Amino acid sequence: MQYWNVTPEEIRAHYPCQDHAAPGDLLLLRAVDVDADPDTTFRWLCQLTVAPYSYDWIDNGGRRSPRILTPGADRLVDGQSVFQVFRLLEHDDRQLTLVTTPRGSRLFGRVHVTYLAAERPGGSRIVVAFTVGADSRWQRWRRTALAWGDLVMVRKQLRTLKEYAEATARG
Repeated sequence: MQYWNVTPEEIRAHYPCQDHAAPGDLLLLRAVDVDADPDTTFRWLCQLTVAPYSYDWIDNGGRRSPRILTPGADRLVDGQSVFQVFRLLEHDDRQLTLVTTPRGSRLFGRVHVTYLAAERPGGSRIVVAFTVGADSRWQRWRRTALAWGDLVMVRKQLRTLKEYAEATARG
């Protein structure tokens, strides 16, 4: 549940979300190869400000996440809402780092997330790093449940973003 489809180098790497984590926060990593350049892949990561791109019937109120790029979604502003339970903490031209809002913290606990569009030969790679805090027995149980649920949801999210980025790259 802690790692999915990541390399040893990605496990050893440092991610911006870790700069905001507390000592003892659990690091979760998920990744997928994308046959599209990093700019196209990052542009699809920006779409996360519009919709979650996982199981829409669960986390998007049954509304379908857009299948084409939304104009302006790449004009990121630190502090903006993402999925209604996160806000954008920081970003650059390859990564978005999010933190749970008060509502998100009540649901999931203290979570920081980095979505990274990394370059790789012949394309790019999306790496998602989560730090999840827990200060009590209940929070540690919730963190374990979140890690398993996240594995299912983010795996779907990454596969969807991969599909759309590759379709965009093909024209």
